[in-house]
Amino acid sequence: MLKGLKLPVDERLLVGFDGGDDAGVFRLDGERALVQTVDFFTPMVDDPYKFGQIAAANAFSDVYAMGGVPLTAMNLVAFPINCLNPDILKQILAGGLDKIAEAGAVLAGGHSIDDPEIKYGLSVTGEIHPDKIWRNQGALPGDLLLLTKPLGNGILATALKADFVTEDEIAPALEWMARLNHLPPDAENGNWRQFVHAGTDVTGFGFIGHLSEMVADDRVGVVVEMVSVPLLDQAEELCSQGLFPGGGHRNRDFFGWRLLGEDLADPILRDLLFDPQTSGGLLLAVDAAGAETVIRAFNAVGTGCWPVGRFSENDPGRIMLL
Repeated sequence: MLKGLKLPVDERLLVGFDGGDDAGVFRLDGERALVQTVDFFTPMVDDPYKFGQIAAANAFSDVYAMGGVPLTAMNLVAFPINCLNPDILKQILAGGLDKIAEAGAVLAGGHSIDDPEIKYGLSVTGEIHPDKIWRNQGALPGDLLLLTKPLGNGILATALKADFVTEDEIAPALEWMARLNHLPPDAENGNWRQFVHAGTDVTGFGFIGHLSEMVADDRVGVVVEMVSVPLLDQAEELCSQGLFPGGGHRNRDFFGWRLLGEDLADPILRDLLFDPQTSGGLLLAVDAAGAETVIRAFNAVGTGCWPVGRFSENDPGRIMLL
């Protein structure tokens, strides 16, 4: 939609919308830059507090995916104030506030509208050194691919909407969705950041879609070890029963051409790699020599971290499934 429109230009804009990165970055001076992002969506669970947590955690992920530290957040709210109990909105905001506090940020304001459909999210501003930005491209041959949350929450959300499962039955998945992609303190964990060459997070485009962004410049290819990819409980079973979201089909249609070896892959596991995620994990390209340091650092702050593949010079721009 922006094609052909005249856009303002400023050399201080280090990362804009044109590269497909997770957030914009604007340089303030030689030592500081702002990381800015915004995200909101409709509820995927009935519990308003849990929905607020998940929506907030999802918004913060884009700052973490750039390597930034969150500073402030602003609420974005759409709510049918004359049709539903205002206490529902208060619980949504309470869930978001708890995640804002957990992220070490502060609420700086927000905007609300009267709307027939509930929507909630955050605009988040963070900080980063201009020379330490993680872009979604930058992986080097030999780098390991790390993932910080298990896959499958799109399938579980689809099953929840279809009444195949209850919120209590998928409680562990909801906890993962509400979990922040906290970045460990660097100096206390072996200066782990020095080993990260690229990063993004797994959201609506699914694992394959966001991994496609990491190889889209055709400099490296990547091999995914499918048996190493962590999955949420029940995700594989429900996927085999056909509870695959429409967004997953669209992801497969759009990004499937990048795959190699898909004919040999288990079709259910392959589909799970296309499953659109809400508040999914980070994907990091990490120097193999420092991978154990990075994994230990994330584990130390209670964040999962699994090696799931390796980048190479072979088949640049493609994703090999093994």
